[in-house]
Amino acid sequence: MIEIRNFGKTYGDFVAVEDLSLDIGAGEMFGFIGPNGAGKSTTIRFLATLLRATHGEATVNGCSVNDDPIGVRRSVGYMPDMFGVYDGMKVWEFLDFFAVAYEIPKAQRKGVIGDVLELLDLTHKRDDYVNGLSRGMKQRLCLAKTLVHDPPVLILDEPASGLDPRARLEVKALLKELRKMGKTILISSHILTELADVCTSIGIIERGKLLLSGPIDKVYRKIQQNRHLVVRFAGDPAPGLSLVRSDPNVRAIQEETRGATVELAGTDDDVQRLMRALVAAKVGLVSFADKEPTLEDVFMMVTKGLVT
Repeated sequence: MIEIRNFGKTYGDFVAVEDLSLDIGAGEMFGFIGPNGAGKSTTIRFLATLLRATHGEATVNGCSVNDDPIGVRRSVGYMPDMFGVYDGMKVWEFLDFFAVAYEIPKAQRKGVIGDVLELLDLTHKRDDYVNGLSRGMKQRLCLAKTLVHDPPVLILDEPASGLDPRARLEVKALLKELRKMGKTILISSHILTELADVCTSIGIIERGKLLLSGPIDKVYRKIQQNRHLVVRFAGDPAPGLSLVRSDPNVRAIQEETRGATVELAGTDDDVQRLMRALVAAKVGLVSFADKEPTLEDVFMMVTKGLVT
């Protein structure tokens, strides 16, 4: 659905993005991760046809960013990182403005606006002035704007930036719903917790270079070659940890209160065998679970050069 080949953007001697290539399949929610200034917004603006590349090409929904920008714009709903200024405009007028820009026939506009207002839970704000909305409501409205022409691809630049925790959760829920509707979504953020439980794939960019990309489960497996298990005991953990240490597949143990995180090289059968041994020994085992790496773990290992 989105293909980028050898994209680069320079400003004089400054390299904003260097030779970036990336594929995002239909129906994916792709998390574009990196610190401020890494090149995320530069890449996104190129995909949204708002920035010319120094070199390279991209296609969105089969349309060339360089050769068919109008086709790309019809295929994309773009949400920038800043809302903009729309003084004196009501919510429905804001959406009508973009509906006209996307050449939606006048007879259909009222229905389209009503549909997106309902989808984003903004119907009760229909006649409110845009500049009187809260930050969270403005973010919802900006997301609604991206949907008026029903594009197959959404490109969202820091959509939860500046929101309070409740509003962030609401944005996450909306993104999940949009993916269920079949949208392909590229979402950028430097706040990793925003993306951990919504994305199907990720790409990590730093200083203009794409360091790693792929389905999130494969990325996790790549950085974590061995299993990490969290074990907890009801009382003194010493007997249980002694049994764990005797397992030939255990590579490391990090002791914690009433338990430990155990690094184990083995298959599911080896994990089950260790769990059965702990239960049979009656050492007070109360929990035994895999510990998945976090996006923070992935990001730190990749940016430190520990994973390539």
